Amino acid sequence: MRRVMAMAAAWLLTAGAAMAQTPTTAKVEGGVIVGEITERARVFRNVPYAAPPVGPLRWAPPQRVATWTGERDATKNGPSCPQPMNADGTPNAFGGANGPVSEDCLQLYVFAPKTVKKAPVMVWIHGGGHRVGAGWVYDGQNFARDGVVLVSINYRLGALGYLAHPALTKAAGGQPTGNFGLMDQIAALKWVQRNIAAFGGDPANVTVFGESAGGASVLALLATPSARGLFKGAIVQSGGGWSDGRSLAQAEAAGAEALAKAGAPADATAAQLREIPFEKLVPLASDYGPFQDGRLTTLTAGQAFARGRAIDVPLMIGWNSGEDTVAFGGLVGPAEQLRTNDDRDRFTDKVFGAPARWIAAKAAGGKPSYLYHFSYIGNRFRPGMTRAAHAAEIQYVFEYWGRRTPMSVVSDEDRAMATRMHGCWVAFAKTQAPCADWPAYTPQSDRLMEFGSPSGVREGFRKSQLDAQAAGAPK
Repeated sequence: MRRVMAMAAAWLLTAGAAMAQTPTTAKVEGGVIVGEITERARVFRNVPYAAPPVGPLRWAPPQRVATWTGERDATKNGPSCPQPMNADGTPNAFGGANGPVSEDCLQLYVFAPKTVKKAPVMVWIHGGGHRVGAGWVYDGQNFARDGVVLVSINYRLGALGYLAHPALTKAAGGQPTGNFGLMDQIAALKWVQRNIAAFGGDPANVTVFGESAGGASVLALLATPSARGLFKGAIVQSGGGWSDGRSLAQAEAAGAEALAKAGAPADATAAQLREIPFEKLVPLASDYGPFQDGRLTTLTAGQAFARGRAIDVPLMIGWNSGEDTVAFGGLVGPAEQLRTNDDRDRFTDKVFGAPARWIAAKAAGGKPSYLYHFSYIGNRFRPGMTRAAHAAEIQYVFEYWGRRTPMSVVSDEDRAMATRMHGCWVAFAKTQAPCADWPAYTPQSDRLMEFGSPSGVREGFRKSQLDAQAAGAPK
């Protein structure tokens, strides 16, 4: 299964292949950047949206970009944020990115239409368990071809992105602390508001979307008051939604325990902690991801939806039929308990399906929500695979199989599914409503769109199984 996940990541690798050499420029708040024009898009890579989070800015809220002189090359991919890597520089967990890595990683990637102005904007937040991944992995040229500005971002990961410690809290004063990856995502969305018009994008029509940890991040943004007004719509792909959450005190205790393993003394100051080489921080295991620090966030996403305090925007949310593969990939466990098909179905229902349906129901009281289920298996994987693996939908959403997948193994049926799904996502970005035959979700009708073989609207999909998980819903 890990091999399947590695293949899924490989489908999305871009590395700027087959790009034309026609230059194109844009003026952003840091200065002039020079990208490239391809057959489908204007492409700008490795564009900084915040100052390098190094030295005194490690474990601190992101700061504005410093200006540069002359023209900055935006034709090559930049580094990924520090994350676990194999010795040969390849990812050691699915969803990861190849090296090099650097703490100076707060960059984004823009794929813009060549002529359209006031275009809708989509901001993609990658997955990877809040520990691995990078924005450059995802090629957004087909969104640009279809009139959407696609922005894919890096954000701090692992111990550098979601670690709290009493010394860091003390040094932060009254500022938010610990949720640095989430702060980075907010900083990127603010950068989009200030700069996206330079690429032909409309800052008043931004959709934020993400998968797995990226989907969970979108849910966290919907529960974060300071993110209000930064986006007009949201899409959550396999983002879960139910969590007990963690307090600042709990996160501090976990952070202190993790840093002790890196050699930090119990009475270390923030300055001393910031001197630890990042190579010692990357392997540290802990419960990384957004938590309730009482400053930036006070509620989990589930609590925010349960109490009517989530940001009210049109929402698409859904899950895949084989989400149990995330456990076998090592980012969620324990996989050893998933011995039978029934075990795997219950895992998928509990962790992904029931929360998605519940959130769609809670959101339906405000702006429209749209629920989906992805069960399509690519022709090349049949009949060996019977469930759509975690992250398998991304290639269809982006309508892109990656440079490492021979097009000869992609069938007409696969292409048709990609055209359909990609079209629904583009339609949502443009109008805040997906394909015409996909109805808004209500608890009364309980209808979702299944992308499968065949696709179509389903009523009461897995109703008894999903209802059985209701006890886990937040209050």
